Amino acid sequence: MLKYLSNHAGVVFVTLLALVPYKLLVSIGHGLGYMAARISGDRNRVVKINLRMCFPKLDETEIDVLSKKHWRLLGRSLVEKSIIWRGSENQLSNMIEVKSAVDLTNRKPRILVNMHFTGIEGSIILSALAKKMGWPRTSGFFQRMKNPFFNQKMIEWRNRFGGNSIDRQGNAKAIIREIRNGDFIIIAPDVDLGLKDSEFVPFFGIETNTITTISRLAKITGADVCMMLTTLKPDESGYLCEISKPLENFPSNDPKTDTALLNQYFEKEIRLRPAEYYWVHKRFKNRPNQEANPYNPSK
Repeated sequence: MLKYLSNHAGVVFVTLLALVPYKLLVSIGHGLGYMAARISGDRNRVVKINLRMCFPKLDETEIDVLSKKHWRLLGRSLVEKSIIWRGSENQLSNMIEVKSAVDLTNRKPRILVNMHFTGIEGSIILSALAKKMGWPRTSGFFQRMKNPFFNQKMIEWRNRFGGNSIDRQGNAKAIIREIRNGDFIIIAPDVDLGLKDSEFVPFFGIETNTITTISRLAKITGADVCMMLTTLKPDESGYLCEISKPLENFPSNDPKTDTALLNQYFEKEIRLRPAEYYWVHKRFKNRPNQEANPYNPSK
């Protein structure tokens, strides 16, 4: 009974949070981020380890400043998920602007490569505007949650505009079908999902375990591969979701080379706005040649 009440209280809380005026919601998020940055814990430790590894020329004061900027934006993105999950089409349109270098109405097989910036879930704007703009439906991966109730709720909320959430675990056929049908498929490959179907390729000069999914899917389906980036506008009034022209000569005959190319793109974008990247991920947990896990507390 207690779990039932807490689950439904959570739904009510998220729903009410989505009704808060946007500027106030952002301020709440910044406040949460401010507090989180000053609470010692595993994720704070992970953020600083990642920053030290990727920006070795920064001193500890600079690492601390960048870490706090990151938490400020992460806190903001956390409360903005109330709009992502429960907000209206109008709310999403006011929060996220879309700019595309390709015609999104032509149903050409296309893979949109996203990356883990704080605005990553801004991709839902494509789903929200699909009917109005004549765009195909949007499909994207989701990671199962431990709580079955909220796992189902997340699927319902993300699909409320007609989108399609695909379980990350073992649905290759469903993904290929969506791509060939001309529906958008959005994939963010910049996470360590284990050694299966992955290669160690450079990322900030570090050999980093990275899935080769994009290259393999593009080869199988003949799809264009376009980069999709959702970042804060310069005045931080909202987000800009930009879709690029298709990558040239992609895929090649070597998935490892293709995956390294994507990592180079990610790194370039991160260096332009380092505080916006999801440094809370244990991006370097799997290491080549039996190297030590840098997140191991005993290290």
